[in-house]
Amino acid sequence: KSGKKDLSSLRAIPWVFSWTQSRFLLPAWYGVGTALKDFLDEDYEENLKLLRYFNFKWPFFSMAISKVEMTLSKVDLQMAYHYMQELSKPEDLERFDLLFKQIALEFNLTSELVLSITGHKKLLDGDPDLQRSVQLRNGTIVPVGFLQVSLLKRLRQHKQQTASGVVQSRYSKGELLRGALLTINGIAAGMRNTG
Repeated sequence: KSGKKDLSSLRAIPWVFSWTQSRFLLPAWYGVGTALKDFLDEDYEENLKLLRYFNFKWPFFSMAISKVEMTLSKVDLQMAYHYMQELSKPEDLERFDLLFKQIALEFNLTSELVLSITGHKKLLDGDPDLQRSVQLRNGTIVPVGFLQVSLLKRLRQHKQQTASGVVQSRYSKGELLRGALLTINGIAAGMRNTG
């Protein structure tokens, strides 16, 4: 809002929205697995019983675990990796690849522990209608994600070509921007939670 371009000026809504668009959905689940693991490491069997009891008897805890489970089911690490690979600056790729590996480890840990608490074999087994809905929507969002990455790359190239005075795109900046905005709306509609 202030016009500054640093972390202090970053607003939460666009930040969360971008994690959703790229299929990481990081703010909704990252760290949950580590927190659960820390608690379970104190006394795994007893604390797992306690967490299962909370999940069964305490609506607040059950809802929190349910929301994390639903969010994890919408994560697509392959698509997220594609966004990272295709839209990162070459000089950032090595560093981002290490971060991606940490994110993937936390995703796997969180999924495993949520399943241990719920007793499900797969995410959303407790809500088959939602599970099917998410699976169907995930399948339709993937091509839109690939299109979005392509359009964002073309927009960047268009900007660079405009700066150099030689534009080689057959599409105008406005056409590319409109396409990118449509993909944003498509992914947001398919995810059914925009951040």
